[in-house]
Amino acid sequence: MTRSYLFTRDVCSSQNHFNGENLGARVSAVFVILAVSAFGAFFPLVVQRCPYFNLPKWCFFITRYFGSGVIVATGFIHLLAEADKALSDNCLGGIFAEYPWAEGIALMGVFFMFFLDIVAHKRLEDKANKKEKLKVEIAEVQSENSLEMQDIKEEIKEDTSGDDNATPTENVYQQILNSFVLEFGIIFHSVFVGLSLAIAGDEFKALYVAIAFHQMFEGLGLGTRFAMTPWPKDKQYIPWILALAYSLTTPIAIAIGLGVRNSYPPGSRVALITTGCFDALCSGILIYNSLVELMAYDFIFSPEFKGDNGMQKMLWAYFCLAFGAAIMALIGKWA
Repeated sequence: MTRSYLFTRDVCSSQNHFNGENLGARVSAVFVILAVSAFGAFFPLVVQRCPYFNLPKWCFFITRYFGSGVIVATGFIHLLAEADKALSDNCLGGIFAEYPWAEGIALMGVFFMFFLDIVAHKRLEDKANKKEKLKVEIAEVQSENSLEMQDIKEEIKEDTSGDDNATPTENVYQQILNSFVLEFGIIFHSVFVGLSLAIAGDEFKALYVAIAFHQMFEGLGLGTRFAMTPWPKDKQYIPWILALAYSLTTPIAIAIGLGVRNSYPPGSRVALITTGCFDALCSGILIYNSLVELMAYDFIFSPEFKGDNGMQKMLWAYFCLAFGAAIMALIGKWA
């Protein structure tokens, strides 16, 4: 059934909007988008690692919550809306005309992420309980001979040796997981962004500028999250790899799009369904993660807003969050 829906009765457009103009500018987009994406993703990491910059803490504060707003808007405006547009195209017909598939697939993404979240939380909780149980055993045998006590200490050392080198608290595990989830959700979307820019028609110039800002702001959002995550000492290279992967995805997609610019039909049945399904799934993942982790957790449970000036700091964070979301939502008019 799936095969028949994908490959038969294709009455969708088999053409793209590429008009053969601005080829030099399209080629330059590979390098310009690479530069702005890399700047956004690497800048927070470089600033944090290099004491030479010595930027005040409020710079990271603004960038962090501005970036969170960017990611929230990406899920709703740049992914879910685009997925709905693709999967509700009149030429698809059939089951796509009978059900709001974009929202349905996004809902699947939300529940998929929720399932991963509760499983990860339970595993971390069990690991913490096991560690506490071993500590209690030490306390109970303190009056016994030192040899027996040493054996238990060695058992604890073996069982928890990776904990100190990895992540000491459940919160840190959660932050690392969030970084990977955000990367996954955004990087798939970036592929289609690059393809759309490469084969754009008369709207190329406006789209070029919009996507440049789009990539830079998304990169800042991701890079700041990577920089704020307390990575284990033996995993300090991971955020740099994640930033590099984000920086390269859209430029590579642009290059591929230029290579197939005369044959790739973005409005074909297969392209619409593929793009729509991926965008919808990624939107569900980003929406869950942004609402639960970047908004609810950061604002309600974070110790950052405790104390005398907590409310004032929270309001500033809220303003940065809303501003980032508004800017990214505005860019959604063109990209």
